[in-house]
Formats: sequence, C-alpha cells, structure tokens
Amino acid sequence: MSRGRFVTLSIALDAVFVNACFVGSFFLWFGGRLPQFNYSAYVGLWPLITAVYLVAGYIYGLYEPERTEGSWALTRAVLQAATLGIVLTAAAAFFLGPRFFSFSRAVILIAWLFQLVTLVGWRLVVLRLTPIRWPDQHVLIVGTGDLAVELAAEFVRRAEWGFHVVGFLERAGDAALPSDVAARHPVLGSVADAARVVAAQHIDRVIIASPTALREVVEELALSDEAEVRVEVIPELYEILIGTVDSTVSDIPLMQLTHTTVPGWFVALKRGLDVVIGLFALVVLSPAFLLVSAAILLSMGWPVFFTQSRVGKNLREFAIVKFRTMVRDAEAVSGPVLAEQDDTRITPLGGFLRRYRLDEIPQLINIVLGDMSFVGPRPERPFFVDQYLQDIPGYRERFRVKPGVTGLAQVSGTYATTPERKLKYDLIYLYHQNLLMDVQILVETVRVVLTGRGAR
Repeated sequence: MSRGRFVTLSIALDAVFVNACFVGSFFLWFGGRLPQFNYSAYVGLWPLITAVYLVAGYIYGLYEPERTEGSWALTRAVLQAATLGIVLTAAAAFFLGPRFFSFSRAVILIAWLFQLVTLVGWRLVVLRLTPIRWPDQHVLIVGTGDLAVELAAEFVRRAEWGFHVVGFLERAGDAALPSDVAARHPVLGSVADAARVVAAQHIDRVIIASPTALREVVEELALSDEAEVRVEVIPELYEILIGTVDSTVSDIPLMQLTHTTVPGWFVALKRGLDVVIGLFALVVLSPAFLLVSAAILLSMGWPVFFTQSRVGKNLREFAIVKFRTMVRDAEAVSGPVLAEQDDTRITPLGGFLRRYRLDEIPQLINIVLGDMSFVGPRPERPFFVDQYLQDIPGYRERFRVKPGVTGLAQVSGTYATTPERKLKYDLIYLYHQNLLMDVQILVETVRVVLTGRGAR
C-alpha cells in the first residue's frame, strides 16, 4: 500500500470507528438498546465529534506514518489523540446546552476504551497484511562538513522509509569527509557538477548543507532540465528571516526552495470554474464579440481572427485565438518578433483593442476547450520559448500550470515588459497561487481594461 492510500484509509476508517465505538458503547451501557433521550444528544454531536477526533489524530501524527513507526509509538499517539478527543467531546456535551447534556458520561468513557483498541488494532492488522510501500528517494547532499555528515547519518537511520543517500557534492573550502562516510557515500563531484549528477544518479532530493553554495546550486539546476528535483537548504539566520522551515530530519531544520505543483482538488476546482464562467462570459460578451468583428472587417478587412501556435502546460503547443490587431502578414519580412513600444505593425483599431484588452475576448474559446485558464502565465510562441529555455534560468518552471488570458505579469507590467521580469511575476504566481489571488488578479485586470494602464 502506498503512503498516500494509507493516509486516506486512516482518515476514513478513523471517522467510521470513532462513531462505531460510541454507538457500541450505547448498546453496551443500555443493555442492547438505544435510548432516545440519551442517543439523540450523540446524533446531534456526531459531525463535531468526528471533526474533533480527526484533528486530534492529525495533531498527534496518526496521518503521518513516519511519526508512528512501531507499535509503541502508534499506541502512544492513539492514546493521546483519543484522550484529547474524549475530553473535547465531554466539554462539548457540557457547554452546548441542555439538549446535549444528556450525553451519558459513562458512554463517553466506554467509547474511549473501545477507541484505544480499535484505532490501534485496525492499523496493526492492515500494516501486517499490506505494509506501506515507501517510494525510493535518492538524496544528494551538497557540502561535506559536520552538518552534512550528521544529515547523512540520519537518512541512513531512515532507510526503511525509502531514503538512500547517493553521495555528496563538495565545495572549495569544505572539510574532507571522514573515510568511513566516504566509503559508504562517495563525493560525486563539485557544486558545478550539480545538474550532471542529478541527471545521472536520478536524484529526487538535493539538500544543501553548505549555505554558501546555495545560489550556485540553484542556478545550476535552474539552467538544466532537472526542474522536478526537490531542493532544500539547512537554513542559517538569513534564510530563516526570509522564509519558513518546511520540515525536519531529526532536529535538523530544512527549508524547501523548490515548490511542488498545486493540489489536485485546486486544479479540478479551477477547471470547473473556468468552464462555467467561460461559457457564461461567451454568452454575455457575444454583442461585443460581434461589434469588434464588424469593426475589424470594415477597417482592416479579412481575416477577423488571428490564430497562432503557443506553448502551454508541459510545453504542449496549441492554437491561440485572438482578434487581429496588426496589419496582414505582419511578420512576413521581419520573422517572429515581440511586440514593442509604439509598434508600427499595430493598426489604430488594433491599438484601441489592445489598450482595453478587447483582442483577448476570443481566448474564452481556448479556456472552454481546456488549453488555457483565466489566470496564469501568458502563453508564448514556440520560437521564443526555445530561446528563453536556453537563456533564462528557471524559465521551464512556468510551464507547470496552464497559461492564462491574464496573469500577475500582465497586471503588473506592460506589453513591452522584458521576458526576464515577466518570469519573476509568473514564478511568484506559480508558487503562491490560490483562488483569492486569482480573484485579485481578475479584479486588477478589470481595472487595467477600464483605464488602459499597461497596454502601451
């Protein structure tokens, strides 16, 4: 069983068994029947009781298998969680008023005893029948000092959880590894070899134990194709002041520098909102759609729409749809070039459409089809993406999410903002995106549209 499935199973079975223990306690205390007066108090409280117990289980690590490895650690965690849950249940029954005061205190105590047995018991049975399969994690440690050696030793003690220290990277000035450590975990190169070693050894996790090497390692990996590797640093005072500690190995704090993708539920919710709002917007904006189409046809002639290949999520190409704002065959002579301040290729009507972002309306079709989202990094053309991937560190990161009609870079800059600066805004969005941030960007986009700010 994978760790994720075990956690999901733990939450579901705990919710079931906690309430089953209360029901069983009523049967036991009241001689095989459920008295209406007493039992109704439990019925009114069971959603709160379930939530309280799950929170208590989270507090004491029941949903983090690493914290409950071994029978004693598991029993102690269940004892603490069940005790906290039973105390809060009794408090709720007492303080929530007469309706719940009839909740039998004897039933609560018996349920606590049942929970100790069932919450430990089901875990031991399941883990005996289908033990957790820990995914292999190949760890590369940057630095060879005492802290790096201590960290490697801690991972060795956690080998049953899938951790495997592949080796070290050394930096000029670092102490040499003790011979016994070097025999088990060799030095695989210098900091400058980070990208090569990560690719060759299939590294999953890079931990920087020499903070002086921080910038060099990050730049090496950003310039490579190893965007999915997890990079962490053992923070010193400066890193702690500007960030937060994300995890620990024994008592060694770690700060994660790379970021994982957003949760699946957020992606699904955002996609659902994109479809619903996109279809609604197409209907509401259909008069503007027709008016702009007619204006382009009368002033610039055919074609009304402009389609172009763009690069989206996971570097997949798609055809973007916009209203035409430039003269025909605008790049016939120059080839692919970026829009510039006072671009002569843009027609007077096109300038108006760009100023108020009306040229973006047909992209609602791309949103409904799933190529784009309302908010995200702007999709770029393959010709420029190939250049930026080579020239701009970290540019590959922006393709972890769907591109958007608008984004943080668009409401913070202009059409002519440099790709390097746009990338900074894109990464800020990528690493901190949430629904509130999307709403803020959309509101700011409306402001930009109404004022024309940023279009020139």
